[in-house]
Amino acid sequence: MKRLKLDRGRAMRAVAWMALGALAGFGIAPFGLWPLTILALAIFFAKAGSGFRRFWLFGFGYFALTLWWIVEPFLVDIARHGALAPFGLFAMCGGMALFWGLGGWLMRRLRLSGPFAAAAVIALAELVRARIFTGFPWAMPGEIWIDTPIAQYGAWGGPLGLTFLTLGLAAALAWLGPRARALAVPGGIAALWAASLALFPALPDPTGGPLVRMVQPNIAQADKWRPETVETLIPLMRDLSVGGTTPDLVVWPESATPWLLEDARGLFEAIAEESGAPLMVGAVSLRGEEFFNSLALVESDVPLQVYDKVHLVPFGEYIPFGETLSQWGISGFAARDGAGFDIGTGPGRLDVPGIGWAQVLICYEGIFAPEVRAAVNAAGARPRLMVLVTNDAWFGRFAGPYQHLVQARMRAIELGLPMVRVGNNGVSAMIDPRGRMTASLPLDQAGRLDALLPQALGATPYARFGDWPAFAAIFLLLGALITIRARKPH
Repeated sequence: MKRLKLDRGRAMRAVAWMALGALAGFGIAPFGLWPLTILALAIFFAKAGSGFRRFWLFGFGYFALTLWWIVEPFLVDIARHGALAPFGLFAMCGGMALFWGLGGWLMRRLRLSGPFAAAAVIALAELVRARIFTGFPWAMPGEIWIDTPIAQYGAWGGPLGLTFLTLGLAAALAWLGPRARALAVPGGIAALWAASLALFPALPDPTGGPLVRMVQPNIAQADKWRPETVETLIPLMRDLSVGGTTPDLVVWPESATPWLLEDARGLFEAIAEESGAPLMVGAVSLRGEEFFNSLALVESDVPLQVYDKVHLVPFGEYIPFGETLSQWGISGFAARDGAGFDIGTGPGRLDVPGIGWAQVLICYEGIFAPEVRAAVNAAGARPRLMVLVTNDAWFGRFAGPYQHLVQARMRAIELGLPMVRVGNNGVSAMIDPRGRMTASLPLDQAGRLDALLPQALGATPYARFGDWPAFAAIFLLLGALITIRARKPH
């Protein structure tokens, strides 16, 4: 009986840690309840101590809430993939939580204690999570600030710097006494808020300059390859691209049509000529025996400019050891069985007549801040804008598309560049260098959006220095905590 009570108590504590982690996830889009994230992290830092298990449980709850949309791709073809959905969810959430669990393990190994030590090891875990095994920096805690002025500090510290700031505020809330925490942490957030408004004033809406037309066909992923959909797709895309005020650029989303770029080039050129503007179109490209997920700039009687996606989606656009695994029926969602897509070369710059250089990104590539920064800086002269094309129809209608949109807005803030974001089913938007959407088309609505391109800002500190300041802050804090622990009498 005593053993049963102990096991029941242990199980209830495990559920409590996971529930607290889930509470922390409510700051991430689409909820945006950032005070809950700060509060939940503070409670965890104050009560958890150290060790793998508690940190993993807390992380599992956090990622279960923020990444549950990962089941959506399995449901596009339920007969083929539906049974794998629960395993995919558990593997993703449990795998991401491993990084936080290892942070707790490291904290114990180093014999560290206290809220700031917990904040430091989770920040270190997020650093590793964003980079190892090609990285997956999705739902980082710093994203909670996107609809607040505090997001503008991303121009200084990037996503890792904002995450470190978030964890530090929660650690301070846990560390201070009851009377102090009632004033100091809210006061600190208010001070950061006010300083951001002064340091990063809102930009006015553009009143002139290039006009960009974003085309959002809103084709359900399950319907995209049906013959009846294909028959109506090009008339729909043409109607959305042509007519009205002549734009300076028309942008279609990722994999906008089911045809190969090489086969449909003449059709694309005809629509570009009829619209009176260059057409930037996402399409699958075949060269030799290699397939690419590509973005092309098409103009009538002008040589084609093509960018081939570099950072592919594991288990989506390619499968490690794919040729072998395909024999067992395991293949990517968006790619050919076995081989998947081939890796292109970067960085991707397309020269848009009358506008200038566009740094182009295809879907998943937009979540990797260091890679986007490196691409923007690679060619010397800064691009005039960034263009991100995507197909978020894979990721449902609730959390996934909105979280992906947040990351596009963060890239604009971090690099001081406007972003043209075009999705098959949305959200398509013109994003200014402060991360504000000056115009947008909502999710699941077919249409076109004409928007003036905002001016670019100068290179931000993050564009110049990248993540090095955030790296330094994390390791300085860890070093200070280790030094303090070593000097304490044993």
